[in-house]
Formats: sequence, structure tokens, C-alpha cells
Amino acid sequence: MLYTETTKKALKLMCEKHKNQEDRSGLPYILHPFHVAEQMDDEESTVVALLHDIVEDTDTTFDDLKGAGFSERVLSALRLMTHKEGVDYYDYVREIGKDPLARKVKIADLEHNMQLGRLDVVREKDRKRFEKYRVCHEYLCNI
Repeated sequence: MLYTETTKKALKLMCEKHKNQEDRSGLPYILHPFHVAEQMDDEESTVVALLHDIVEDTDTTFDDLKGAGFSERVLSALRLMTHKEGVDYYDYVREIGKDPLARKVKIADLEHNMQLGRLDVVREKDRKRFEKYRVCHEYLCNI
């Protein structure tokens, strides 16, 4: 991962806000955004990767992120990455596909989410989610 003043700020915020959360397999949730960030090769995408679930899954707001000094480019990608309640998942992914930064991070996010080996038990709902993610991943990789 790229370590700059800004990525370190994002990393600390991500760790603080997700600290008591667990993923579907019971592991600390922070491992997911950290893994996605590890796939990035520049500062903006690393920051977006670290913070990609922070508004959706914590009490953090976009105003909080703006106040913390994150750039408008990062905030714009994060707005796209935040799946709003009531929005069809495929419509959400199509919007992400219009932005190169958000698309880059979402592809890595989906790749990590599709690793069924992370789960102790793979259920039918996991297979269905995998298929939805696979379709979206293929779409994003081919636009």
C-alpha cells in the first residue's frame, strides 16, 4: 500500500470507524478495506479503497470527510461507491462504471468480496451474491 500523509489519515479513520465491526466470517472488518487498498497503486485510489464503506456502514458523513480534508475527487468517488438504500444494485454499479477512480476501486472490492474461501460455510445466498458480484465485475472490467 502507498503510505502518504493522506493515506495514513484515511487508514487511521477507517480503523477507528470500523473497529468493532466484523465481516461475514467473523473477522475484523478492517481487513476488507485494507485488502482492497493493498491492490491500489496511487494515493487517490488507496484513500477511496480505505474509505469505500465508511459512509454506508458507520456514522461518518460526507461532511465529516470533507472536514477531515479529503479532496473533492476522493469525495466524488466515495459518493458513487456508497450504495444508497432503495437503489437497485445494478444501477448503482452502472453509475460507478462512469467514473474511472470509483470503477478501479469497485473492481478490487468485488474481487475480494467474491472470494468465497473467506467464508466458513458457503450458503445458497452466498452463491447468489457471488453471481451478482461476478456479473458486475465482468461489466466493470469490460467498459
